[in-house]
Amino acid sequence: MATVDKMPMLAEGYEWLQKEVRHLKMVERPSVIEAIEVARGHGDLSENAEYHAAKERQGQVEMQIADIEDRISRAMVIDPTTLSGDKVVFGATVHLKDENDKPVKYQIVGETEADAKIGRISYNSPLGRALIGRNVGDEVEFSAPSGDKYFEIEKIEFI
Repeated sequence: MATVDKMPMLAEGYEWLQKEVRHLKMVERPSVIEAIEVARGHGDLSENAEYHAAKERQGQVEMQIADIEDRISRAMVIDPTTLSGDKVVFGATVHLKDENDKPVKYQIVGETEADAKIGRISYNSPLGRALIGRNVGDEVEFSAPSGDKYFEIEKIEFI
C-alpha cells in the first residue's frame, strides 16, 4: 500500500530512479513481451515452463515500475549545498570520531542512495536517526546489529 509521505533524496538519487524506470520500460518490458510471444508459439500454455517464467518476470517488471514511479512521485529533492546551520539534517555530511578516536565521515541521504561503504547512510538507518537533530560536540549512542556504538560529532558540512 502506497503512502503519500514525501521521500527525501538527493538529485542523483532522483536521476537514478528516473534512469531505472526508463530502462525497465524501454528495455525490460519489451524483452519480456517478446519472450511471452516466443513462448506462446511453443504450443500448449498450461505445460509451457517458458511461458510461465516469462509471465512471472512480466509481473516482477511491472511491480518494479510501479514501485519506482511511486518513489518518483513522492520525491522531495534536496540540494545539500543550499542548506546551512549547526544541526545534523538530511543531506549533511557529518564528521565523527568513534570510541577509539578513529575519524569517520557520513552523509545523511535517502534510502535510494544509501551505501555505507562509500560513506552514505540513510536517514532511516539506526545511525542516521541517532544523528538527525544533533549538534557539533554531541555524543551519539545507538544500537547496531554488531552491538552498541558511540560517536562524537566533530563537524557538520553541507556539501
